[in-house]
Amino acid sequence: MLIKFKKRWELSENAITPEAIYTDRRQILKAMGLAGVAGAALAGFGNPAFAAASEDPSASLYPVARNAAYEGGRPLTPEKLATTYNNFYEFGSHKSISEAAQALKIRPWSVKIDGLVEEEMDIDVDDLLSKMQLEERIYRHRCVEAWSMVVPWSGFALKDLVAFAKPKSNAKYLVMETFQDSSIAPGQKQFWYPWPYREGLTIEEATHDLSFIVTGLYGKPLPKQNGAPLRLAVPWKYGFKQIKSIVRFHFTDERPISFWEKLNDKEYGFWANVNPEVRHPRWSQATERDLRTGDRIPTQIYNGYEEEVASLYKDLGRERLFM
Repeated sequence: MLIKFKKRWELSENAITPEAIYTDRRQILKAMGLAGVAGAALAGFGNPAFAAASEDPSASLYPVARNAAYEGGRPLTPEKLATTYNNFYEFGSHKSISEAAQALKIRPWSVKIDGLVEEEMDIDVDDLLSKMQLEERIYRHRCVEAWSMVVPWSGFALKDLVAFAKPKSNAKYLVMETFQDSSIAPGQKQFWYPWPYREGLTIEEATHDLSFIVTGLYGKPLPKQNGAPLRLAVPWKYGFKQIKSIVRFHFTDERPISFWEKLNDKEYGFWANVNPEVRHPRWSQATERDLRTGDRIPTQIYNGYEEEVASLYKDLGRERLFM
């Protein structure tokens, strides 16, 4: 007899909206040709931050099929919360940047792939999407500020982009960069920040099954405030690692210094893996505030994905893996 034991981060069947209800709603909208427009209206309740979804040329791609192998371990965070409580320092250092972020122009959007690859290229984001297999995954998201949410990301496996880029054998790291345009992003006028926002992963992390490039959210194109048109999701790491609005994928043999690490390496390191026992220098990481309920709940090591990712770090000795 086959007995399946759920992973600690998987949802029980009664903890999430029934698949039939969620799927039927999305399929009805798609059949009517309204997946982008009506979906935004139904979920956004008039919030202007959702208007861009109906204007996105990729809107017809959504909703995409859910990959049931990836569940979030808790009920979904309401869409309105996840799309109006955002960090995006390019548009301000507060959480209410969703309206300001609408100044971001997401088309045309060119992505550069360069460094230690067989052939460097610039590719239009919609051309890139046409080459990738899109799916939906439910992930937990844990901010270093000790709040968390559970959301349905749409996108594609980062390892597929790595394969598309064809890195050379000596490429050890993948570095990602955000757009830079201070004419629309007032935060980039603050010279004390090391713009553009920059983050990196080892090749082993980048090709891990959980590493995901996000292009959509809640069955629609990714809102600008959440990092449109491309952002990173690596759910076992703190949110600051999960770079938004990516314009460049650079392969290198040198470990990069990321944005927050460069700003303050005593508080933020390269790895940024979640660990409740390693406090931030200014606050505890033992618990987190669930955006859906407002309750404080225990934080899990690697944000509940220990079984999947701990082996990536077993031989790293004295590295500061958790901050």
